[in-house]
Amino acid sequence: MHSESDTSPRILAFCCMYCAYAAADAAGSLRLSYSPSVEIVLVPCSGRVSILDILRALEHGADGVLVAGCEEGSCHFSTGNFRAKKRVEYVCKLLEEIGIEPERVQMHHVSASQGVRFREIVQKVTDEISRLGVINWNKKY
Repeated sequence: MHSESDTSPRILAFCCMYCAYAAADAAGSLRLSYSPSVEIVLVPCSGRVSILDILRALEHGADGVLVAGCEEGSCHFSTGNFRAKKRVEYVCKLLEEIGIEPERVQMHHVSASQGVRFREIVQKVTDEISRLGVINWNKKY
């Protein structure tokens, strides 16, 4: 959780091993920087990210969650990124029902060679979460 003086949002990025994580690595090789408030979690496939994984990330202090997977139609496990997209959409509906901005959870697709695009996605998500601010759970209920 955040301390009272900490106002920078925390973002957890679940990145699939074959594309999104490789794109993050490519961004690093190109020496492209992005917000240090983004923590990357390597997953074998974005389809392995469950609804509970996303909700637990928020429960344990993340102000935003990015699920990054292979480009549509290019998943190494056939349909994993489609399953992830449906789960993200479901979590967004749940968040909206309890009064939390659904934009806090996003799914993006990127290929392994797109280090520059990965940085742009992370920057876009960071900007949106920063605009929303940290989640104040006390005000939500």
